[in-house]
Amino acid sequence: MSAGEGSGNGRSGDSRVAEFTAFRQRMNERILAEPNQVVRRFFALDTQAYQAGALDVKTKELLGLVASLVLRCDDCISYHVAQCKDAGLNRDEMFEAFSVGLVVGGSIVIPHLRRAVDFLDRLEAGEAAGPGAHDHG
Repeated sequence: MSAGEGSGNGRSGDSRVAEFTAFRQRMNERILAEPNQVVRRFFALDTQAYQAGALDVKTKELLGLVASLVLRCDDCISYHVAQCKDAGLNRDEMFEAFSVGLVVGGSIVIPHLRRAVDFLDRLEAGEAAGPGAHDHG
């Protein structure tokens, strides 16, 4: 999951990736324009958490993806699918993460899995660029 996600409500349509990315960027800019230090610090903490350290970026994004599936947050799922793709993960690696999320979360995760695969398909088809690497602060 990631701070400031937006518009991943399961809508289908040719511009889902572009709409998701534009909304996220616009709202992150709007939110960070406010002088609230708690929000700013949380966004910065989120950014730092996904940087390479003892775990590499790919592993951290996979962890974010699995957690997002289990918590059933479509915006976060879409975000982490795009980040996993940008980090160089392939479809097989993502499907293994999807499998872990499904096993941990149970059958209630299936609708979110459908939207995750749809989002991945759209990214792979080149519908639009993903949201950019934890670029909110």
